[in-house]
Amino acid sequence: MRSASIRLFFRTILIIGVIMIINSSSFSENMGNQYSRNNIPEYISKRTNSEESDVWWAPYTIGNIHLSIDNTGDISGLTFSKPFIDPMTGIWFSTGKYPAYTTHNYLTVANIWVGAVVDHDTLVSTSGWSGEFQCSWEPYGGIQQQSIEPLNSYYSEDANSEQDMVVYYNDTLSDPDWVWPDPIDGRPHIPLGIEVKQSSYAWSFGYANDFILFDYEIKNIGHKFLKNTYIGIYFVGMASNGYSGLNTDKVDGSDDDLCGFLKTFPTEGTCGGDDTLNIVYTIDNDGHPNESDEFDRFSPTGVGGIRILRTPMEATELSFNWWIPNYDPVEDFGPRRLGVPGVPFRDMNGILGTPNGDKNKYYMMRNKEIDYDQIFTAQDHTNDGWLSKPKNASDIADGKWPDCLLSFGPFDLYPGQKLSFTMAYVCGENVHTAPENYEKLFNPYYPDEFFHTLDFSELARNARWADRVFDNPGYDTNGDGYRGKFKVCCIDSTILGDGTAICNKSREVYYEGDGIPDFRAATPPPPPVVRIIPGIDEFNHGILRIRWNGLRSEMTPDPFTNEIDFEGYRLYLSLDSKKTSFNLVNSYDIDNYTRWIWDKYYEEWLVKEPPFTLDSLRAIYGDSFNPLDNHRDNPVTIIAADGEYTACYFSMQDWNMSNLDDTTIIHKRFPDMPYPSTLVHDTAAIYYPDELTEEGEFKYFEYEYLLDNLLPSQLYYVSVTVFDYGSPGFGLSALETSPLVNMKKAYPNYTASEVENSNLRVIVYPNPYRVDGNYRDLGLEGRGLEDLHSDRARELHFANLPHKCTIRIFSIDGDLIREIKHDYPIDHPLAAHDRWDMITRNTQAPVSGIYYYSVESASENQVGKFVLIM
Repeated sequence: MRSASIRLFFRTILIIGVIMIINSSSFSENMGNQYSRNNIPEYISKRTNSEESDVWWAPYTIGNIHLSIDNTGDISGLTFSKPFIDPMTGIWFSTGKYPAYTTHNYLTVANIWVGAVVDHDTLVSTSGWSGEFQCSWEPYGGIQQQSIEPLNSYYSEDANSEQDMVVYYNDTLSDPDWVWPDPIDGRPHIPLGIEVKQSSYAWSFGYANDFILFDYEIKNIGHKFLKNTYIGIYFVGMASNGYSGLNTDKVDGSDDDLCGFLKTFPTEGTCGGDDTLNIVYTIDNDGHPNESDEFDRFSPTGVGGIRILRTPMEATELSFNWWIPNYDPVEDFGPRRLGVPGVPFRDMNGILGTPNGDKNKYYMMRNKEIDYDQIFTAQDHTNDGWLSKPKNASDIADGKWPDCLLSFGPFDLYPGQKLSFTMAYVCGENVHTAPENYEKLFNPYYPDEFFHTLDFSELARNARWADRVFDNPGYDTNGDGYRGKFKVCCIDSTILGDGTAICNKSREVYYEGDGIPDFRAATPPPPPVVRIIPGIDEFNHGILRIRWNGLRSEMTPDPFTNEIDFEGYRLYLSLDSKKTSFNLVNSYDIDNYTRWIWDKYYEEWLVKEPPFTLDSLRAIYGDSFNPLDNHRDNPVTIIAADGEYTACYFSMQDWNMSNLDDTTIIHKRFPDMPYPSTLVHDTAAIYYPDELTEEGEFKYFEYEYLLDNLLPSQLYYVSVTVFDYGSPGFGLSALETSPLVNMKKAYPNYTASEVENSNLRVIVYPNPYRVDGNYRDLGLEGRGLEDLHSDRARELHFANLPHKCTIRIFSIDGDLIREIKHDYPIDHPLAAHDRWDMITRNTQAPVSGIYYYSVESASENQVGKFVLIM
């Protein structure tokens, strides 16, 4: 019998196996845009089945969703015990998080199934644990990465997003030593002979950071005709607040999840109607309130799902199926119809749920069913053509760990031919609206009252944006004059005496693009590279001198408008790496003004043009013109584009914090430096060397801010974001880069140069270290690591270190406890600091006692001691 706990056990064993493999992996220092077997980036984890069968993982961290992909087609939300290194930030992270840097997770795994009729046989190939898809090594390599960010080491003009990843895999491997055999047909796996190119895209911008796009190109690389091809997206959610072993006193597991299918959702805006979404989702059944019956930071109140954005042909049969796997055929259940014309009922070897074997998988992919949502399992659906509910229907409606399949087809695929489709993994917050709803309202036999309290509006909004970024509505990609589908929305109507309405004015609203994928998002300007110079002032307070160069930020055109739309900078400070922890410290923005024009047709105030500087407005309206005198209640008359008179008023674009001379705020490092004679670095280096800094950057674009009165022993995270003035005409307000994109961390203490030049002595703190010191509760250790047990979040700090040294920790008996290699560039903000995570070289916690340490560098060897009270 396969109970829920047995099922969880087997999945856990698999995950632990993956973790053990990852923990035994080796990492390479060498990183490049394309990775071969001998060139593995340190953030890509590798395991080897055979010389021909390597599996790598790589993380997505740029947006609000953290997950990983591998080079065999798996999209994984598993939370590994050993995190990856994010190549964008260099910071360790655990995959499987939404929102980013929380403990919440809504995904176990997602991958593709492909089935077809070959000759007179039915064949299916699946990604994931079956091993039926393997990486296509030649000529592609393992995982390729690109970025639209000019300052990113993976920058490419061919990139579409801030984090592109491309993998190739195929199903040509049939060796039973590596590929699971078909358990029903009793034969080894028979490949279809296909290769898949999987391209995925992620962004950090507010409107686009709650989804990741996945674009697939399936090619028939064999010599046989694939008839009636169906494609399935296999999706296993995991709505939980962490994986077992992490904060076990807080964990809410995945065996109480609910899945469903959101076909439509009311359209936002004035047009009304419904948007077609066709999104498969998974939620926690109650959002996991705490013991006080309140939602807190451990409550998974959100949702994750899969939406199909493009299929190879418009006239496609769509199927949605879910099931609860179990080794006992009686317990293995999924909704099933009695049969429909062309797809008769199939016994599936006595199982109603899990489709084992090629023929059963193919049957499910083409069954044309849209299953009822899991929460309605205990209701009677026989009048609608469904089989009777199972004996444990109320338990299923209460929440299990369901598997889902979203399928479409059929298509014919000839040798050499390709099929393309696109999907999005989309998340949203705040589905559960009140912590008491489930306990008070849920009844498995009458679930509607509780179900109607669920709010899918954020999921729907993010799903719409995924579609817009995939294929920009109203944008003619290929220049043929077609801009996509639109609907005519009435914006002014008259109600007649009989109650009917006559539309007086309407407008066209585009809701679909031209059918040609864009993968194009409106972006803020690229963020600058942040440089931090730590130090100690005359009052022994810590300081951080923040510097950056704004050339690229201020001179890069927006890809939507092709206009330079730089507006300003914001400087943020945080004590951990969570996006929500960053606090605004200071800002600068251009002194400019937005002109709001009264549109007589739409009868509303609209922004149709970029903001104006004060000089440009005075050139239009006179030298004494003050735009803020003409506010909404006191507009000024102008001549509109159609030649008619209309009204306009003005508002500040941002806060107009434009003073760059005050050294207590964001200011210019070189205030007297004029605009560069040239913006070409090589030309400036030859003809205008005085215009460049020692680092070769233009002095005119150099900015600085001083953070003072800081605690020298505290780690600080600093970020400088860039924002624009929005995209008038595209309906987007101002966009700002994420503080996570270029954040840097530093201790406001002596630099390594000062340590070595002044021969400062190494300091260890806290000394003594007391396990009852409540350091974590005081925020002195474990910040941002709430999902780790306290034994894994401890920190003993070493300050005043040379930039290159080896730290060795010994017991009082002289046994080596831990060795730490410390190696940074001398000007790095962390070059004089390191930490011990209080784990011995045998991966054990240390015991109470006196310990000795040595710090060995090229110049000297320092020795000291500290005390642990455990």
